[in-house]
Amino acid sequence: MRKAELIDEMAKKTGIEKKNIEQIMETFMETVKESMIGGEDVYLRGFGSFVVKKRAQKKGRDIGKNKEIVIPEHYIPDFKPSKKFVNRVKQNVTP
Repeated sequence: MRKAELIDEMAKKTGIEKKNIEQIMETFMETVKESMIGGEDVYLRGFGSFVVKKRAQKKGRDIGKNKEIVIPEHYIPDFKPSKKFVNRVKQNVTP
């Protein structure tokens, strides 16, 4: 499901105009991004957590130059679904 489809679905279920839902969604995503950029995790009980994950320094390879390089430690955004969410998906999705 894409963002536009999600907005359509939310508009149908709530009766709120699409433009208002789009504004709310954009504000939500921007707030999550700003929190994570500031090093703060975002927890949504029953859904999951948007967390800042630390990646340790490691050795890599520049295959173009055939040289070993050092990839410095860095932080990446990550999403961890709640156990309740994971269990619902496990029980209800059929391949």
